[in-house]
Amino acid sequence: MTQPSSTPEQRKDFYDRLAPQNLAPLWEVLRGLLPNEPKSKAAPHRWRYSDIRPLLMESGRLLTAQEAERRVLVLENPNFAGMSRATSTMYAGIQLIMPGETAPAHRHTPSALRFMLEGEGAFTAVGGERTTMRRGDFIITPSWAFHDHGNEGSDPCAWLDGLDLPLVSFFEAGFNEHYNDERQSIVRPEGDALARFGSGMLPLAPVERYGQTTPIFNYPYERTRAALVAAAKGEGPDAHEAVSLRYANPIDGGWAMPTMSAWMMHLPKGFETAPMRSTDGIVMALGEGALTAKIGDRSFDLTERDVAVTPGWTWRSFKATQDSFLFCFSDRVAQEKLGLWREERGPAH
Repeated sequence: MTQPSSTPEQRKDFYDRLAPQNLAPLWEVLRGLLPNEPKSKAAPHRWRYSDIRPLLMESGRLLTAQEAERRVLVLENPNFAGMSRATSTMYAGIQLIMPGETAPAHRHTPSALRFMLEGEGAFTAVGGERTTMRRGDFIITPSWAFHDHGNEGSDPCAWLDGLDLPLVSFFEAGFNEHYNDERQSIVRPEGDALARFGSGMLPLAPVERYGQTTPIFNYPYERTRAALVAAAKGEGPDAHEAVSLRYANPIDGGWAMPTMSAWMMHLPKGFETAPMRSTDGIVMALGEGALTAKIGDRSFDLTERDVAVTPGWTWRSFKATQDSFLFCFSDRVAQEKLGLWREERGPAH
């Protein structure tokens, strides 16, 4: 080993003279900047819908949708208190719309997704077209598209919100604008986007209505579930992914959104996946069934509508106690575009 070329006192004196110049020695922080492998700051966590729902309904009595603009209980990761993060890069929350209410129209640069949890009669309008929201539906709000929500039914409606807010905030690229009315003008009939782009056919000259985001903004659960069940009959479940299908952009076949990947996993009753991990932190909502999720060194029982998070580069596996359908979203697509995404698969059972 070489002998130190300077004393601790000399180095401290040097560092003290760097600070006023807004300089810092890389060699003192290099190991923290370049770890041998990722170590997420997020914690594995589960939110029980049975615990959330009474508080959600109480919020509905405390303030109107107009007062709140968006009446949402943010799902905060325990390691990111006050930071509106479910994972290191993803925001998640549970939004409530009471009967007769409208969440006013606005638009913003962060992209948003919805996974319908409860109620009948809610709708979302995007870019001049509205869609009815039914349980298990995957609904998209593209970046900078005007959107509003309403509830024309008789029961409260609630859904999981997912946004790339932390990513947009990191880039300091957030914009927000309100519409000139509570609800936007409807210029296309309901179902237009699904008919044009979601039926295995495309217009002869398909137009990218929302840039890199899919022109379909509602992927109905009825279709998703049927596809997963049929796929499970065609081939046995994958050892690590069970039966998983991703929501795709019909224009290019890629992920449905440019910054957030979304997919659904079907686990037949009794099936247990082998452990795997990937660099994307994942938000999961159980749409149907019951399962046990092992995330890192923790184990969570999930029932319908429960939400859980897997931090990046954390081992995960699932065991279904009922036929289960698990909705997932993460920043995988953004990592893939940057050449950063990796996964590792443990031995199969």
